[in-house]
Amino acid sequence: MSTRRNKGFEWAVICFVGLLVLGGLVRARVVRLPGSDVMGAEMVPLKIAGEAPPVSLADFKNGFATVIDPDLPLVVNISSTKVVKQQNNFPGFFNDPFFRQFFGNQTPQQGPQTEREYSLGSGVIVNPEGYILTNNHVVAGASDVEVVTQEKKKFKAKVVGTDPRTDIAVLKIEASGLPSFTLGDSSRLKVGDIVFAIGDPFGIGETATMGLVSATGRGLGGAIEHYENFIQTDAAINPGNSGGALIDLHGNLIGINTAILSGGGGNEGIGFAIPIDMARNVMQQIIEHGKVIRGYLGVTIQGVDPDMAKAFGLTHGGGALVGDVSPGSPAAKAGLQRGDIILELDGQPVNNQDDLSVRISEMAPGTVVHLKVFRAGATIDKDVTLAEYPEKAEAAQSGAGGIAAALKGVQVQNLTPDLASQLGLPASETGVVVTDIDPSSAAAEAGIQRGDVIQEINHRPVRNVEQYQQALSGAGNQSVLVLVNSGGTTHYVVVEPQ
Repeated sequence: MSTRRNKGFEWAVICFVGLLVLGGLVRARVVRLPGSDVMGAEMVPLKIAGEAPPVSLADFKNGFATVIDPDLPLVVNISSTKVVKQQNNFPGFFNDPFFRQFFGNQTPQQGPQTEREYSLGSGVIVNPEGYILTNNHVVAGASDVEVVTQEKKKFKAKVVGTDPRTDIAVLKIEASGLPSFTLGDSSRLKVGDIVFAIGDPFGIGETATMGLVSATGRGLGGAIEHYENFIQTDAAINPGNSGGALIDLHGNLIGINTAILSGGGGNEGIGFAIPIDMARNVMQQIIEHGKVIRGYLGVTIQGVDPDMAKAFGLTHGGGALVGDVSPGSPAAKAGLQRGDIILELDGQPVNNQDDLSVRISEMAPGTVVHLKVFRAGATIDKDVTLAEYPEKAEAAQSGAGGIAAALKGVQVQNLTPDLASQLGLPASETGVVVTDIDPSSAAAEAGIQRGDVIQEINHRPVRNVEQYQQALSGAGNQSVLVLVNSGGTTHYVVVEPQ
C-alpha cells in the first residue's frame, strides 16, 4: 500500500510540475504586438547557440561546404517597390505660345507624376514561422515587399517594424516550418576570426564569400548609422548583400551585412555588419513595443585622440569628450559639464564616443549608471539616472531634412574658448566647430574640413549648436550658403545637396 501511495504521490508531483512548466511556457508566449492589444500570439522563439568549443581548421579538409551549405536556404532575396512623386521638369513648357497653337487650351496636366522605384537586398530567416531580419534601407518607404526563397518560392512580406538608427527592419511572411538560423554571440568575436558573408548580390542567387574579422566595435562617427558598433570584415560584400548573413565557423549567425566602404562603389575588402546581439535586441523591442526604447543621457560627445587628451591633461586617448549638455537632461541633473571626459561606464572603459552612445542606447530608461569622469586634472564619479530617448529631440537634431540634405555627414559642437585657443582663434570667437566630416559628403566636396568654424548659414549668425540646427531646419534639399572660419580667415562656401 505504501509503495502505491509513494508512486501515486510521485506521479502527482510530476503532473503538477508539468502543469507549472506548461503554464510558464504559455505565459511566456503572450506578448504585446505593435498596434494591438495583448493577444495570445506566440512570442517569437529563436534558436540561440550555446557555448561551443573552438573549431580546428584540420576538420575542414575539403573546404567549408559543411558550414555554408546548411545556411544557404536561410538567406532570402528581398525586392521592394516604392512609389515616388516626380515634379514636372518643364514648368510653363505648355504655356509657351509656340506649343499652345498645337494644344490650345487643352494643355496636359502639369502636376506631380508618380513613378515606381525598385530595390534589391537580402534577408535572413530567424524563425520557422516567417520572421526575417534585414536592413531598414532595403525596405524604407516601400509600398510592396516581396521575399523569394532559395527554392524560388515567392511571398508578400509585411514590414513589422523598422529602426533607422541601427538600420534594422523586421519582416513577416505567411509561412511555417521554415529552416531558420541559429543565433551566435557576436560579443565573443575576435579580430582574425574566420567569417562568411552570404547574400544575394545583384539578385543572381545566394552567394558566399569568405574573410576575416578585421575589427569589432567599429564606429565611423555616424557616417553610416546613428548607432555604430560594426563588425568590420574583408569578406566581399557587394550591392544586394545588404541584410544578408555574416556567419562563423559553426554556421551561427553573428551579424547582418549592411555596408561597404568604397571609393569606387565596388568591394574593396572593407565591409561592415551589424552585430547580431544588437540586431536581436532591436528586433525583440520592435515586436514587443512597436519601436525601440532607448536610454538617454543628454550629452553631445566626441572622441578623444592623443592630441586632444594632451590638451586636457590626460596621458592617453580614449573616452568620450562632452561637448555640450542638454538643459534638463539626466546628464545636466547629475552635474555633468562641457569639457568632461567620460572614461568609464559601470566600471568598463569607454573606448570612444560610439562605444558610449551604443551602450547607453541599449539600457532601459530608469537605469542608474555609474560614470567615471575626468575633469580639470582630477577623476570624479557621477551616478546618472537615464531617461527615455526623446523622439522629438532626435527629429530636431537630425534637421528634419535640412541637416540630412546639405550638411549630411557633418558633426559639430560649440566653439569653446579652449577649442578656439587650440585652433588659433581669439577666445571671444563664436560659432560651431566641425569635429568630424564624411569625406564623401557634399560639404567635404565643397571644401569644409575638420576644425573649420561655421559662423553663418544663409546669412543667419551661428553662435552655438542650437542656432546651427535652427538655421538648417527647413532647408530641405536646397543649397546652403555657409560662412566658414578656417584658421582665422573667413570665406563663404555654397554647399549643394547630393
